[in-house]
Amino acid sequence: MTITQLKEKSKTYRKKILELIFHAKAGHTGGCLSIIDLLNVLYNHVLRIPSPKDPSRDRFIQSKGHAVEALYVVLADQGFFPEEDLKTLGQYQSPYIGHPTKKIPGMEQNTGGLGHGLSICAGNALAAKKDKSDIKVYTILGDGEMAEGSNWEAMMFAAHYKLDNLCGILDYNKLQISGANAQVMGLEPIKQKIESFGWSVKEVDGHNIEELVNTFDQLPFENGKPSFIIAHTVKGKGVSYMENVAKWHHGVPSAEQLEQALAELA
Repeated sequence: MTITQLKEKSKTYRKKILELIFHAKAGHTGGCLSIIDLLNVLYNHVLRIPSPKDPSRDRFIQSKGHAVEALYVVLADQGFFPEEDLKTLGQYQSPYIGHPTKKIPGMEQNTGGLGHGLSICAGNALAAKKDKSDIKVYTILGDGEMAEGSNWEAMMFAAHYKLDNLCGILDYNKLQISGANAQVMGLEPIKQKIESFGWSVKEVDGHNIEELVNTFDQLPFENGKPSFIIAHTVKGKGVSYMENVAKWHHGVPSAEQLEQALAELA
């Protein structure tokens, strides 16, 4: 896809996320809107996934599992399952629930217990190295979940085993359910911390499609080192009344709010 096509795709995804959450009457709206440009570039430019079960496929695990509605929209668009299926989101006995589950085609792992995704990805990346496979492994983490110690253990592990086929991506929107990261559990200086664990790190505007494409195209940033992308994002990106508002961590727009949001995204 061209940069222009990717930008249009992000607009479409944002609208579908809002409509999906509105009809399901539940969803982590703010985080879905902050990670959707990352998911867009990953699935439409970076990842090699011939089919959900192809052993040669790249692996993507969304550690930030509560933003699953964004991933559902992208996977449906990729043809992993009919978009019509998403109308059952949140309904009794529907497999489309509020966190990723392997019951859904294209989902590599159940996640949502925060701090697990990077560890699983590190294991996948080491297995690929041992198999002499050229698959790449990616994960998106929420900034709130960086308080989990398992992430830092995984970072030590990945650096020790020189997993340059692994890329961690931080959705750094600087807000979590209980408020600003700086007040709940400060991360700074996050770049230097991750570098001190032996990773090669780049910071990007997580909503600049061209910058994201160029950054992913540089992977691995250094041979013999795992790569980490700190993506500076905006919670609720694209909808004026949601942007940088902590209460939209989880929330459902009213009919009037949905109409306004869709108009802003037109």
